[in-house]
Amino acid sequence: MPEGNNNKRAGMQQVSMRKRIWGWWFFDWASQPYHTLLVTFVFSPFFAAVAAEHFMGQGLGDEDAKAQAQTVWSLCLTVTGLIIGFGAPFMGALADISGRRRPWIMMFSVMYMLGAWGLWFMDPGGSNLWWMLISFGFGFIGAEFALIFVNAQLPSLAGREDVGDVSGSGFAFGYLGGVISLFIMLLLFVEQASGKTLIGLSPLLGLDAGAREGTRAVGPFTALWFAVFMIPYFLWVREGRATGQRGTVGQAVALVVQSVKNLRSRVSLASYLGSSMLYRDALNGLYGFGGVYAKLVLGWQITLIGVFGIVAALAATIFCWAGGKADRKYGPKPVIILSILVLSLVCLTIVSMSREQIFGITLPEGSKLPDAVFFGCGVLIGGFGGILQSASRSLMVRHTDPAKATESFGLYGLSGRATAFLAPMLIGVATTVTGSARLGITPVIGLFLIGLVLLFWVHGEGDQS
Repeated sequence: MPEGNNNKRAGMQQVSMRKRIWGWWFFDWASQPYHTLLVTFVFSPFFAAVAAEHFMGQGLGDEDAKAQAQTVWSLCLTVTGLIIGFGAPFMGALADISGRRRPWIMMFSVMYMLGAWGLWFMDPGGSNLWWMLISFGFGFIGAEFALIFVNAQLPSLAGREDVGDVSGSGFAFGYLGGVISLFIMLLLFVEQASGKTLIGLSPLLGLDAGAREGTRAVGPFTALWFAVFMIPYFLWVREGRATGQRGTVGQAVALVVQSVKNLRSRVSLASYLGSSMLYRDALNGLYGFGGVYAKLVLGWQITLIGVFGIVAALAATIFCWAGGKADRKYGPKPVIILSILVLSLVCLTIVSMSREQIFGITLPEGSKLPDAVFFGCGVLIGGFGGILQSASRSLMVRHTDPAKATESFGLYGLSGRATAFLAPMLIGVATTVTGSARLGITPVIGLFLIGLVLLFWVHGEGDQS
């Protein structure tokens, strides 16, 4: 055996399984702020507010401008979702041919950081909306592709009986990182209308509140957070021996095509991929538009949206840990079903509520009930959304051949992103047709329920012998 391979194998043996699991968890900790800070609670409502003001300046009315801002945001999520979905399985197949995932993870990590950092250049006047969407999308693609390759390492970290616990604890650890990063942004950087942060300070590092530099700093902060906390991952998570092969695009396409053909004889996997394709798309719709809804429908300031995010992320931390234990005891399928039911009821509540009424019941002027209800919804979205992601990752492992893990999780990524355009597109269409950012969320309920029906054909223990 060549000396290089001996050294690599020795390096793997020197890292205990406990350290490898912790290193793998650190990816969740490092990457979660992209979702917490950028997709949901800081950048997306900031972008929505800037875009709405920009469109009002072009002559649109208040509601029309808000609807247009939500439509533009949905277009960004649609395009990035398509790129992620249709690229994932082919790159996964290439990685399985070579036996190497690390170089891919490093490349996508660079994309993550560059895309996040670029958001610093957002013009509060709205002159570069499209460039900011490109920057956001570039980083988001890097984050999602890296996640697919990291998820593919899960089968090598735990047996079938423990995989749900490891997955749930990883999500819990990641959400805790999201909470802490959000705390730091709200307390030290994000300016309120007064120009001060949540605790009455000027934005840290002498940032100009008038130019919204405190809020715009969320991009560089997210990039630096990722760079620092990926160090344990790269130190402790080792790869197996490379195959020595260099796959071609033709080989990757052939493998993916064959895998898709094989789904005809794997009813459980095919049903699961179809189900998760819809309910994960619905969940991403909730995440992608939650902060936008709070800004455009309830009129919340970004700092209040951030507090809402902290509550949701704390709930996700606790719920994911508990969900991992439930997964280990009952299996992932019952956990997924419960999560979908709860999230569907949450969506029904959200679309039935505005500042003036809830479920058709008129509210007194200035009522705080919508705020309290939405905070409760945030707890459930964060908690059961986290459980849903964790249990879904666990159920996929039960359907995965370890020898083709990256390709399998590429298909899983495809199922989660092949229709990623669907929720944003349906939200955009519903928003345009109704002229209401609130009613625009309605299609998410249908996606959750169709995904629930398809779970009927899914075996809870998978279809691997």
